[in-house]
Amino acid sequence: VQLVESGGGLVQPGGSLRLSCAASGFPFSSYYMSWYRQAPGKERELVAVISSVGVRTNYADSVKGRFTISRDNAKNMVFLQMNSLKPEDAAVYYCNAGAVVAGWEYNYWGQGTQVTVSS
Repeated sequence: VQLVESGGGLVQPGGSLRLSCAASGFPFSSYYMSWYRQAPGKERELVAVISSVGVRTNYADSVKGRFTISRDNAKNMVFLQMNSLKPEDAAVYYCNAGAVVAGWEYNYWGQGTQVTVSS
């Protein structure tokens, strides 16, 4: 199983970034996908989640209206479009895949990509 994030970097406040996560090694279209983030000294927090077929999404209150999660099941990819970035959005962003199959919970993590928001 592999989840490989990309697209992080340095951006000025008010700018945009698009994170990507390439998945392999598991039935991607059967898993809900999430983006989490963790800032220094803080707990990892859920940013956005999308259902397995992409119909349902949910966002942390702090990013609603600014971030958009999407997925391409044909390419085994999940994305996070981040607009109007704020300094408090700076963190390591992690891709997560989850599913419950026959009572067993499956959960996979990527290695993270750094997002820095600074002028």
